[in-house]
Amino acid sequence: MELILILATLAIVTSIAAPSMSAFFRGRVLSSEARQLLALTHAARARAVSEGFPVVLWVDSDAREYGVQMENTLEAGVRGQVDLNAETFQLDPSLQIAVLDAVPLSVNGRSLPGIRFMPDGMADEDSAATIRLTSRTGEMLYLVQSTNRLGYEIRNTVGWR
Repeated sequence: MELILILATLAIVTSIAAPSMSAFFRGRVLSSEARQLLALTHAARARAVSEGFPVVLWVDSDAREYGVQMENTLEAGVRGQVDLNAETFQLDPSLQIAVLDAVPLSVNGRSLPGIRFMPDGMADEDSAATIRLTSRTGEMLYLVQSTNRLGYEIRNTVGWR
């Protein structure tokens, strides 16, 4: 009898806690994707500095993907023009990504917005200053260029702190 009461209590507690837990995990997806994108900006900047060539972090909102590769190279194709260290990431299905203000860059024969890191570590003037990630619930996080143009940071709003 005690075992049945304990199992019934656990079932009730689980049914009450489940909606709260699902909202928690949805919020974690947005935060996790923003942190991954921020880490990719650090990696692209470091790669541009270490290899001495511009590196592009591109965003394809329609294909729901983003990636990083050396400028004027391909992910696949003619040997010698291929960036063997190019990376492509799929956006989580519950999120949307948008580049708010950037001049499109040529990436793999496509014109895509993104961030071009120069060999001195600075982001090119035509690079995106803001990338917005939006969850299904309408929550938004922004990847915003820092004031010294050397990096990016995650914010809840676009404006100044």
